[in-house]
This record gives sequence, C-alpha cells and structure tokens, in this order.
Amino acid sequence: MSHAHHHGGGAPVAAPTGAPRIALVGSPNAGKTTLFNGLTGLRAKTGNYPGVTVSRYEGRVDTDSGPIVVEDLPGTYSLDPISPDEEIVAQVLDEAAELAGVVVVVDATNLRRGLGLVAQVQQAALPTVVVLTFVDELLRRGGRVDPERLGRALGVTVLPVVAGERRGVESLRRVLAGPSLWPTPPVLPPTAPDEVVGWAQSVLAAGHFAPPDPDSRTGRLDGVLLHPLWGTLIFFATMFAFFQTIFAVAAPLQGLIEEAFAWLGELARSSIPVEWLGRFVADAILAGVGGVLVFLPQIALLFVLISLLEGSGYLSRAAYLMDRVMASAGLEGRAFVALLSSMACAIPGIMATRTLPSAKDRLATMMAAPLMTCSARLPVYVLLIGMLVPSDVRWGPVGAQGAIMFGLYLLGAASAMTSAWFWKRIVGRSGMGLPFYMEMPSYRLPRLRTVLISVWDACAAFLRKITSIILVTTVILWGLLNLPLRGDTELVAAGVDPADSVAVTAYTLDHSAAAAVGRAIAPVFEPLGFDWRVNVGVISSLAAREVFVSTMGQVAAATDPENPTAALKDMTHTDGPRAGEKVFTPPTIAALLIFFVYAMQCMSTLAVMRRETGTWRWPLIAFVHLGVVAWLMAFLAHTIVGVLT
Repeated sequence: MSHAHHHGGGAPVAAPTGAPRIALVGSPNAGKTTLFNGLTGLRAKTGNYPGVTVSRYEGRVDTDSGPIVVEDLPGTYSLDPISPDEEIVAQVLDEAAELAGVVVVVDATNLRRGLGLVAQVQQAALPTVVVLTFVDELLRRGGRVDPERLGRALGVTVLPVVAGERRGVESLRRVLAGPSLWPTPPVLPPTAPDEVVGWAQSVLAAGHFAPPDPDSRTGRLDGVLLHPLWGTLIFFATMFAFFQTIFAVAAPLQGLIEEAFAWLGELARSSIPVEWLGRFVADAILAGVGGVLVFLPQIALLFVLISLLEGSGYLSRAAYLMDRVMASAGLEGRAFVALLSSMACAIPGIMATRTLPSAKDRLATMMAAPLMTCSARLPVYVLLIGMLVPSDVRWGPVGAQGAIMFGLYLLGAASAMTSAWFWKRIVGRSGMGLPFYMEMPSYRLPRLRTVLISVWDACAAFLRKITSIILVTTVILWGLLNLPLRGDTELVAAGVDPADSVAVTAYTLDHSAAAAVGRAIAPVFEPLGFDWRVNVGVISSLAAREVFVSTMGQVAAATDPENPTAALKDMTHTDGPRAGEKVFTPPTIAALLIFFVYAMQCMSTLAVMRRETGTWRWPLIAFVHLGVVAWLMAFLAHTIVGVLT
C-alpha cells in the first residue's frame, strides 16, 4: 500500500521511522480531516461527501512523549468494504501490527449510527479512543450526551472536540502521547447486526444520550434546494452566477498583472546588454510564464467559490440532485462526486473513482472525467473568450463572457455524461446496483481557515505547475521558435534589415524549427482555421493545457512586446491559401474553444489513468478517441460559426 504524503504547499515533513502509528477512522462529514489538519498542522482536502480523501494522508504530531504518526484514512460508514476506498480502511485495521492505536471520529448528532462503526473498529482489539465532534451542534438542537458515562459504557476514552477549536485538539494531543495507557473494554462488542443494535441502545442509554431535534433550518432549506424542479433551477442559477463572478471580479486584477509583466519584459529588453539573452528573459520567461500567471486571480476565485459551496453543505445537495442525472447515464451519485472533483483537475477525479464499488462504473467514470472542465482549461478559455467578445458586451442583463464560459462548462459536463453512458454500454452493464449513501450535513457557515487552505493549496499547485512543467516547456518552445539563429547575410538576402529588431524577430519566427513542425501538421488542422503558430500551441499544450497560452504569449510578445493581446488579435496567416487573413476569426476561436473542451491534452492525467487501470490500453484509447472527437466537434463549430458570421 503506497503512502501519499499530503503536505499542501509546504515542504514534506518526514515521518519519524519507528514512531508509533495511529489511524484516524470515521464516516464522511464527521470532521475527521479537519481534526487531522488541527493535529498535524498539515493540509488535507476536506470534503462534504464520500470519496474526496481517497489517498492515505499521514502527518507527524509532536506529543509530550515524542513524535507519533497520524494517518487520515478515507471516510467510511462501515468496515464491510463495497468499494476500494473502504477496503483500504479494512486492510489497515487488519494489519494491526503496524498500529499503536485507533482514533474513531463520531459525529455526536449521528451517534446512533456512528456506534456501529465503533463496534467494528473495536473488533481489531487495538487501543481505541472515540472523539465526539459537533457536540456544540448536538446541544444547540436540544440533544445531550455525557462523554464520561458514554466512555465507561464503551470501555474506552471518549473526548468531545469541537472541530476547529484549539482546546479540544490539545486535549486529544495529550491523550495521543500514550496509546499503551488507553483503557480497553473488558468485553468486545457483539458482531451480529441485530445484537449490535441492542448493544448500541444500551450504550446510548448509559451515556445519557438524547437525540437532537431535527434541524428545522436545514429541513426548510432542503425543502427548496432538494426540490426536483426548484432545486435544479437554483443549482443552475448558482453555477451561472459563479462564472459571471469569475469574469467580473478577476478581470481588473488580471489587467494589473498583465501590465506588470509587460513592464518587466520591457525592463529586461532594455537593461540586459546581450540582445538574445534580453529577448530570452522577456519573451520566454516573462511573456511565457507571465502569460499564464495572469490567470491566477481566476483560479483563486474558482476555488474560493467551490470551497464556500462545499463548506456550507451545498455541494452534497448538488450531488444528491445530480444522482438522477447520473442514473440516466447508468451511473450513481458517487460517480458525480468523482466528476465534480475533476472540475479542479481530472487527476483527483480519476483517483476518486476508487469509491465506486463496480469496476465497470469506475472505468466509465474514468473515461468521462477528462471531459469535465478542469482549472487548466480556464486560462485558455479566458484568453480565447476575451478575443471573441469584448468584456462590455452584454446579452440582456448578463455579461456575454461569463455566459459563454458557463456554456463551455455545461458542454463539458453534458459530454462527460454522454461519454459515461457510451462507455458503460461498451464495457457492459454491471450487476445489481449497490446502495448509495449520501449524508446531508447541516448547513454551516464555511470556516474561513478551511476556505483559505483550499484556495492556498490550489494556487500553490498552479504556481508549482508554472515553475516546473510550464516553465520548462516554455523555455524549450522559445528555443524552437528562435532557432536556428539567422546571420546578417541571410537576412539581407531575404530583404530584412538586420537593424530592425521586430522584422528580424518576425523572419526568425517564420523560419524557425517550431514553424517547420507547425507547417508539417498544417493539413490536419487547416480545416479548423488554425495556422502553424496555433498548431505549435496545440502540440505544446499536450504537456499542460495552460502552455497554449504561454506559446501564444511568446508569439505575440515577439511581434509586439508593448501590447501582446492586440498582437494576437491582429495576427494574420503568413502563407497558404489564407495568407493575409486574420488567424483569430470567430469561426477559428470557436473551433479552438471546442477543441479544448474535448481534447485529452494532459500527460499527467494519462499517467494516473494508467496507474488506476493497471494498463496502457485505456489511456491510449481515451487519448485517440477524445482527439478524434475534438477534431470533429471543432470542425462542426468552425462550420456553424462560419455560416452565422
């Protein structure tokens, strides 16, 4: 079993070898990951539905008796595994020799059901502590429990902890110092289901437990938000507002970053004495990386909004609403969770398919996940939509840019559903449908710390990508776009003045190694209206989709360093039947947008798909199949928009 060390944006903290290992077990939404974050100071994604914390996360906790390792296991309702996710938990508890103890996290408002999991964990005969979360909510809703009496009835220590409050976390840290000293029950709980029910009744009675009143506020809101018609309309209205906000709020910040990088580029050109080095710093590093970094405000805002929806408890409702839609594709609500995770990035989405009990469902969802609009497409969409319609164009009361973006996300989601339906038919129907539990947490105010951590992790991941894959690809591209270097003799022979730097750059670009590659594949993309520079951008985006933006940034900066956006808009075909015509016409932009909706341009996703399926067969099928679909759909878009404009 591989251990995924999850350390947010910080440097990995080495878990000390030989340190006692304690497992954190609990059902989804019980506050387990928040507790893990509080204990370890590391960051792990908190999700309001099964299937987000799929990998094993572990972190070091310093206690009075030395460091220990705490492992945050995937959320599970039971140790009878029906999915690979739950198998991990059962497997870790079976390998009892590895563990010094287990902490079971139980939601106090759902104590009756939580005791079933406690009974199963206690069968492992390991030192156990029970942590009660949401005790404040239990009391607010008129319930009660006596943790000490409950602990005596269970034969273990029971600690009430309010997630996010330091006091409870510190008392747990003190308890974790000595797992060998934890009390153990004289008799283990029963295992037969009907006996467990009776045992739980007697434990609850001994612990003076009174169940909370139904959450009336949550009930009233759910009456509207889970309504088949109103709930669905509110969901779409929420998502629509989401994309309007991304454009409206982030655009001014984007402009400032763009201006800053243009100024830095000019500074590099004028102050670096070696001409080619100045161009390299300005065009490769600043224009290439800056061209992508401009979209950081949009990425941050995307994750602020997702985190707020998740923290408030609304995303679980969205999964519940979408369960009906998933059923039409032959999938279940858990698959929606995996597809929803893919909106950030297809990689966690594909990994989240481990929560699906059926292998056929897992495969169909994996093949569909890359079609969900991930955050890597956002920079490409923003760049192209900005060229297609000006920011002040409105369609009635709404901004055209946000409406087009919403449409692209909707198209991605609809295509993912169609793809899932198609692959489900290809790989064959699975047998009997298994139950899908979707717990609806109470509506809560999102915790500011959780929102900030989520946004920081997303931005840090984006910045890591910019400083690794994107920077390396951008530098290689600069070389391909600027080599071989041209001598004065050749320039003069071609009618180019060696002293005219813009003309020299244009000539070099047009006769570069990249131009040769772009022209070689021109027949493939010519029907879509792409020229050789766009072709180079499309090929380079296989490393990471955002590289398309940095490629276009380099090309534009080479022709007009002062105003690269205007240079892109005015870019014309340099040869072929369209010579002299503008490259970025509405039909071509539409074709590019649709191409990016469908094409599988992410080597990392293919690698993860290979790891999860155990074969190269499915990743290669996905790559070729989505490439063909992308070309056909882009051709269709080019033709339709060509007729309309």
